[in-house]
Amino acid sequence: MSTVHKIGRRKTSVARVYVKPGAGNVTINGKDVKEYFGTDMLVYKVNQPFLLTETVAQYDVTVNVFGGGITGQAEAIRLGVSRALCEINTEFRGLLKPHGLLTRDARMVERKKPGQKKARKKFQFSKR
Repeated sequence: MSTVHKIGRRKTSVARVYVKPGAGNVTINGKDVKEYFGTDMLVYKVNQPFLLTETVAQYDVTVNVFGGGITGQAEAIRLGVSRALCEINTEFRGLLKPHGLLTRDARMVERKKPGQKKARKKFQFSKR
């Protein structure tokens, strides 16, 4: 079994995920997952596809991620890992899909419009 390469995205974050059989090491931009993400919640988000498919410590994951904040990056990695696991074993799709891990969350920050303060906020109306 060779390396499986998939891309995950969330907001403005893009994660290139490489999954291959191994001991369960997760490397993000050259750092360990616990070192890169300080909080346990973000580490859990990255490992969630492995927990649901009961494949913890069976695959090594290497990730290149850029853009956005750390939460968006964690969710982009989660999508990339989920897609890679589905390519490795198609039966995993039935376990991951009900939890929404194969869905691209398309919500992004709305752009600022010209002639307005922010995306939706207007300048205060003055009659005179």
